[in-house]
Amino acid sequence: MNASGYRRHLGLFSSTMLIAGSMIGSGVFIVAADMVRTGRSGGFLLAAWGLTAVLTLFAALSYGELAGLYPKAGGQYTYLREIYGPGTGFLYGWTFFVVIECGTIAAVAVGFGKYLGSFFPSISDAVWTGPHLDLPVLHLTQAIAVGPYHLGLTPARISAIAVVVLLSAVNLYGVKLGARIQDLFTVAKIGGLAALVILGLWLHPIVAPVAGPYVPAGHDPALPFLTALLVVQTGSMFSADAWNSITFIAGEVKAPERTIPLSLLIGTTLVCGLYILANAAYLRVLGPTGIATASQDRVGSAALQALLGSGGGLIMAGSILVSMFGCLNGLILSGARVYQSMAQDGLFYPKAAELNAHGVPGFGLWIQALWTCLLTLTGTFGQLLDFVMLPTILFYVFTVGGVFLLRWRKPDLPRPVRVWGYPIVPGLYLMGAIAIVGALFIHRPSYSWPGLVLVALGWPVYLWVRPRVVPT
Repeated sequence: MNASGYRRHLGLFSSTMLIAGSMIGSGVFIVAADMVRTGRSGGFLLAAWGLTAVLTLFAALSYGELAGLYPKAGGQYTYLREIYGPGTGFLYGWTFFVVIECGTIAAVAVGFGKYLGSFFPSISDAVWTGPHLDLPVLHLTQAIAVGPYHLGLTPARISAIAVVVLLSAVNLYGVKLGARIQDLFTVAKIGGLAALVILGLWLHPIVAPVAGPYVPAGHDPALPFLTALLVVQTGSMFSADAWNSITFIAGEVKAPERTIPLSLLIGTTLVCGLYILANAAYLRVLGPTGIATASQDRVGSAALQALLGSGGGLIMAGSILVSMFGCLNGLILSGARVYQSMAQDGLFYPKAAELNAHGVPGFGLWIQALWTCLLTLTGTFGQLLDFVMLPTILFYVFTVGGVFLLRWRKPDLPRPVRVWGYPIVPGLYLMGAIAIVGALFIHRPSYSWPGLVLVALGWPVYLWVRPRVVPT
């Protein structure tokens, strides 16, 4: 046990599995369809995933230095607080709780419920259970719309609530149990994704040619290659997100100043490599047109069905269920540690600062579960996640930029790990991420301005709670 009350149980393997398990959800099986519709070629798809892999790895390497400097619970919230002050830390924590973490958990959980429908047809998101409310689209400007919203319970949303409550309850019994579940499901999902890659790339003849771009039925002009490459990062970077989850539970990692940087390197490299190979397999099996026109964008299911016949769809559905269950466990396990750190600083419910008898923030787990379940009822989390991708990238920019600021302001701080390739690696990340932010502002305003509004709404809340801030 360390000074904060947390118990250090996690070694390198479990830390790496938490990163990989939190990253691999359902995105890699779905987002390729929209990416090809935007870029229209197989080469574009692989280039987009390659850019995601490079930026994710460069960010992870930069976070490794910060993890060595501040090896305690809270992760990115702690880094931002130490670098820029409690106000910036709170805005991140606010956005993290309101949308980033709870919204992601809600989205993955409802996706889990929908995929359960592949085996139990009565579990659907299209049938209402009890009363519901439909709200139409609200056009804020010509380019920015909010809605439509569909409020109420469906069988899929009930399943989502059940799995969130189950995993929240399991994680009350200590990080060791949660980590064992994470290890098991992450190994299974990595094995499933690797099997898809091997089957698609090496053990099956080419079903569809990679050459030949996707030609849409309409006449919408294609975006320039570089612009399209930046815009589609909202899909691929979201699919590769949550790589920083291990930093949130640094207080429970053995030798965190060394283990966390190494697990960030191994975990992100492993997952991003699998993602690129999986998309190469999609291209070999389906071709660009097959990917772009996959039913309900379920590219993974379409590929496995083409490889294995009618049973392939069910096999992929089962693999995705395993993947999403492991992803949910990782997100639920790590998120509550951020609220505990915020509560210690007087910036969250005071009770969230307490650890239960098993050394975990039980109140934080339950309040996270409560807000997540409410988001599943609103039906709005999908659009909220679209809104928040730009702020998410901006917070990454501020955090990686903090590596430069700390080198300048506090050059004498002990740094057990220094980012490899400094200043080129963090500098290239900042250039790439800022370019993505600029492209979103210009070409996807509905993904940008509403997200900034969500962040800004946290400022009056901070001004209200600021008198309770504990000096650091």
